[in-house]
Amino acid sequence: MRRSTLATGHDAEDVVDRAARKRGWKRIERNYNVRGGELDLVYDARGTLVIVEVRYRTRSDYGSAAATVTRSKQQRIVRAARHFLVQYPRYAQATIRFDVVGVNAHNELDWIENAFYAE
Repeated sequence: MRRSTLATGHDAEDVVDRAARKRGWKRIERNYNVRGGELDLVYDARGTLVIVEVRYRTRSDYGSAAATVTRSKQQRIVRAARHFLVQYPRYAQATIRFDVVGVNAHNELDWIENAFYAE
């Protein structure tokens, strides 16, 4: 039986979350939703606010998972991050980093730090 996209995405986020916690990062939020955007995972990584976009791909012949984070998707993530900072003002002065993590069918991670920047 085929799994739903939502369930597969949730499992990919679980894999990334375990890897982030192994790095000693503290998760602040998961699936932070606001109108016009969502943040998959948000961490306090020793004073740096790391916002992680998780992308699952079963096949790589159409490009990497990170390549699927288009300019408009980046803008939605940045918009959601701005909302997040209003909700969590204690992080307003933190350094913010946007990472994209590709997860494949074997749960291998392609972790791209500073994948894009807020403009």
